[in-house]
Amino acid sequence: MTWNLTTSRIGMPLLASFMIGITSMGCQAPPAATGRAQGKEQIVQAHAVFTVSESKRLIAKAVARMPIVADALRNGMVIVCKGTTNTYVAEELLGQKIPPGAFVIGHVTPQKGGKQLPKVDPMPEVVLVKGQYRPDLTMGQALEQLSPGDVVIKGGNALDYANKTVGVWTGSPTGGTAGKIMPIIAARKAYLVIPIGLEKQVAGKVTDIAGRTTQSVDDLTKLPRMRILTGHIVTEIEALKILANVDAFQASAGGIGGAEGAVWMVWRGNREDVEKARQLAVSIQGEPPFIP
Repeated sequence: MTWNLTTSRIGMPLLASFMIGITSMGCQAPPAATGRAQGKEQIVQAHAVFTVSESKRLIAKAVARMPIVADALRNGMVIVCKGTTNTYVAEELLGQKIPPGAFVIGHVTPQKGGKQLPKVDPMPEVVLVKGQYRPDLTMGQALEQLSPGDVVIKGGNALDYANKTVGVWTGSPTGGTAGKIMPIIAARKAYLVIPIGLEKQVAGKVTDIAGRTTQSVDDLTKLPRMRILTGHIVTEIEALKILANVDAFQASAGGIGGAEGAVWMVWRGNREDVEKARQLAVSIQGEPPFIP
């Protein structure tokens, strides 16, 4: 069987067959999945493959629609820290394109070969006060004004989805951006939103990984330290829920021809919501790579 990742089909249409009386491996589907047979609305499902850049766009759209973010845009302050996924978040909140690399500090590229970020003028962190973009405010000044209900948005490098924790690399002896924002967020009772794709899931607990990066060993390659972030994690799973009210899960990962690092998502719900998510997937598919 051929799996065509470009169209995200497996020999069947995107809108999959109804989950009624479906059998698999000789086992009858559980009653919870039988929809109308239980007097409830029929449950249908669909799937799509999202490249890394498509996932970033999907997650960014969802972050901009989160209730806590919407409330902070109306009544308080939103701070968007620099990052690759946060570049997309800033674009969604500002309604404008940002040159690749202008809103990035640390990033991961191949150690041999690969593409490098283009040389562009750097852009400071994005601060919005009651929905108004305030380029005159530095992140430090904005943090001094942080209040309960405000939102800080910060990406990460390592996702422990099961334990809802995220790790972020820091090469600074003072803890970098994470070390700067975390104490203030906690003290001011603000929200931390963490946009991060499922491609960044790691094997093991992030807390264990972070602990091992601080162990005193003879380090031949100068491994940076990892800090822990906890907050409102937004992956493709949460994004599809926020944007289309469907229940999603990751079915597999990876691919070729530009789908390296891609995630294969499946979602279920009523026909209207599933179709809404399918149309959303179609609208973001074709998002160009972060580095052209």
